[in-house]
Amino acid sequence: MALEITDANFEELVLKSDKPVLVDFWAEWCGPCRMVGPVVEEIAKEYDGKAIVGKVNVDNNPQISMQFGIRNIPALLYFKDGQVVDKQVGAVPKSVLAEKLNKQLA
Repeated sequence: MALEITDANFEELVLKSDKPVLVDFWAEWCGPCRMVGPVVEEIAKEYDGKAIVGKVNVDNNPQISMQFGIRNIPALLYFKDGQVVDKQVGAVPKSVLAEKLNKQLA
């Protein structure tokens, strides 16, 4: 299951992670986010132990959203060694998200 990432635990779960991290920035009212949500959950299960997968509710966590310039959602950021290394904005097929995560595992 995807972790709930908040302003409070972002540094610990994402920036200090020794594994690649996929973070889904989303909101309840966002239609495309509801399409991506189940895909992110599937990826979280498939990559368990290999990568960290989490979700940030932008309405509840404005600090992180502003820090990374999130203006459109869903926005998925890929982190490695505490840095953003890739991103995807908008709803895309699972294969696109998985391929970007696989690149960070290589």
